[in-house]
Amino acid sequence: MKIHITTFRVRNLMLIAAGALLLNGCASLGVKPWQRDVLAREDMQLNAEPLTHAINDHMYFSKEASSGGRGFAGGGCGCN
Repeated sequence: MKIHITTFRVRNLMLIAAGALLLNGCASLGVKPWQRDVLAREDMQLNAEPLTHAINDHMYFSKEASSGGRGFAGGGCGCN
């Protein structure tokens, strides 16, 4: 009986520890002021090559016959 209680306690402690780790992983930490210079570097931008991005945008909007958001599906035929 003592082994069963010890196993039960260990299992509960493991579940509590796992729950605490999961909740801690959801913490939202903002960017500190001294970190912004590192994140603002040109090579950290999502659009590191603006010319390539502009050419791709031009081809995309030429196919879709529109300009604006990219969040909609469609093959360019106009039959959404």
